[in-house]
Amino acid sequence: MGVKVSVVMPVRNPGQEADAGFRSVLEQSLPADEYEVIIADGGSVPGVAARLDAMAADRPNVQVLHLPRAGWPMRARNAGLAAAQGEYVYLLDQGDRLAAGAARLMYERARIAEADVLAGRIVRDGSLPPAAFQVDRDRADILRDRLLGQLTPHKLYRREFLDRLGLRFDERGGPLAEEAFVLRAYLSAKVVALLAESICCRVAARTRREQRPASAAAELDALLDIVDDHTPPGRQRDRMYAHWFRTVVLRPFSTGRFLSSSQDRSEMYGAMREITVRRFPARLDPLLPVHLRAVAALLRAGRLDRLIVLAGVTKGVGLRVGLREAHWDEGVLTMRLAGELTQPDGDPMWFRVADDRLYWVPPTDIDPVVLPPALTEVGDAVARARLHVYVRHEENGEMYVVPTTSEIHVWGEGDDVRLVLAAEARLDVSTVAVGHPLVKGMWEVHARLQGGAYHARARVTGGRAGGATGRVGVGTDPGHACAGAVAEHPRRLVVPFWCDGGTLHVCVEPRSYAESIALVSPGAAITRRDGHVFVVMPVPYVPPSGGPPVELVLRNGAREVSAPGLVEPGEPGRLAGQLVAKFPARRLPSAGFLGPGAWEPALRADDRETALRFTLDVAVGGAIAVRQAGEAPPVPLMRRLLAGLPGARRAVRGVRRYRF
Repeated sequence: MGVKVSVVMPVRNPGQEADAGFRSVLEQSLPADEYEVIIADGGSVPGVAARLDAMAADRPNVQVLHLPRAGWPMRARNAGLAAAQGEYVYLLDQGDRLAAGAARLMYERARIAEADVLAGRIVRDGSLPPAAFQVDRDRADILRDRLLGQLTPHKLYRREFLDRLGLRFDERGGPLAEEAFVLRAYLSAKVVALLAESICCRVAARTRREQRPASAAAELDALLDIVDDHTPPGRQRDRMYAHWFRTVVLRPFSTGRFLSSSQDRSEMYGAMREITVRRFPARLDPLLPVHLRAVAALLRAGRLDRLIVLAGVTKGVGLRVGLREAHWDEGVLTMRLAGELTQPDGDPMWFRVADDRLYWVPPTDIDPVVLPPALTEVGDAVARARLHVYVRHEENGEMYVVPTTSEIHVWGEGDDVRLVLAAEARLDVSTVAVGHPLVKGMWEVHARLQGGAYHARARVTGGRAGGATGRVGVGTDPGHACAGAVAEHPRRLVVPFWCDGGTLHVCVEPRSYAESIALVSPGAAITRRDGHVFVVMPVPYVPPSGGPPVELVLRNGAREVSAPGLVEPGEPGRLAGQLVAKFPARRLPSAGFLGPGAWEPALRADDRETALRFTLDVAVGGAIAVRQAGEAPPVPLMRRLLAGLPGARRAVRGVRRYRF
């Protein structure tokens, strides 16, 4: 039938960390005679090169190309493309992993769509969910579907299409030459398709290679020529220009490299100012985030001094997003959030209202002749601002967008106001993974602000957000309990909880009943009555069977006390249950009693112990406090009093020094 897919992988001195990537391409579901693997080795040492040859020796569909060493993988990719025999070619890098069955799935989708280029869903460790992969598209648009955010080579290309165009990588180029290859493919293709429903490739962290600003500017020039060749003057071309103006030219002026190195700063300023004046007219500025409009204006005006000041005062601008309320709605975790931009010192960012228009307030003085007030007007941009929520698997880095609606609110009176985004996100763990259920494990909850004055992202936290808090649903404070619920399809327990850093997580399918309780154990509380201490802990979900018998164990050094836990069920998805354990207590240390000291708790169930996420601090006077994980232990009263006396610290150090 012929080769359907050629997988081209450039490598150089791959170590054991690349083995998973090799296995992923060698174990595709296509028959061996229907796909081939081309490993383009760009100058590996003899031992590694021999290992690659051995891997290909007993596999007829694998070949290794031994090439001279080169700084960038462009030459290796071109050699792989020249050797490919498949109807389609897929490009990936050393360390990347092709998902099981991805080659077959992408090939079948590309044939159905008659696509010249197909972009399959990728996952990057530590990166945001790609905006392009929201839905499958048989006819994708470069702007509407945000293809400019997907300019790495990881695509399926029709080989005849590449050969007809003579499309190859510039072997002398760097990252922008790589983007130029993909851009030309997008703009020349009759059909570009998107495959979003399944993960096709897990992209490894790419080695950062420094490039001189002059070289980057030259590559950007060539890339913009491609835009000019394929798009007429107008809004589409301007929006494409604005993308690279923002990402390549202006963003580096807010980095630590620009602030810390005078030599790098001078080179960057000279190269980027020249190309800005020549290729990026002022009409593009309204398409930029407002703080980059200021950078563009200062760059054109030749004000390096003010660029340095602006970079210093804007470094650290961020986003704060807090959970205001959460509850379960027919198996869907509904979260109400509030987010706003913050200054580098953590204070809210303020805006100004004048003549019924909303203006950004530059954090440093900028001559209005250089930055006209019209460029600081952000009303339309703010009206388009949206807060997006997504979840990230703590171990494998998978990320998925949570359906979210949001609206902007103006806080304050008079001319100075704050902008707060109120949002509602509905997390259905059975479908959020592009129509599929989330895999089990711990999922972080993140938020991203798009549009408005800035683009920013943050973890979702508890406590105050947007100047107010709502009622407690499943727990808006890290010390409060979170009720769990059983999701369907498949049927699994889901527990929202607060991690030690105070950020929101969701655990899908805890490993045990005890672990589900440990997740929410920072919500523990204590009461005293009749010489006993009652430890009360939330239980996110009590199974119909009542769960296994549990015992709460408290340890202070060699001392240990334990008590059976009485579990009272709550209402699944609405009200957490509780576990109550009763301990005898005394003011002085005594065997079998809870006495002074720091007591570490554990839950014993099914002959196993699970550590809990709090500590009981018992003072000599009998006072008891619950200390959450990560909090510093309390300072004894006597030490606090002595610390305020003149010379007390010196005396204590002397006593310790001459202690017998």
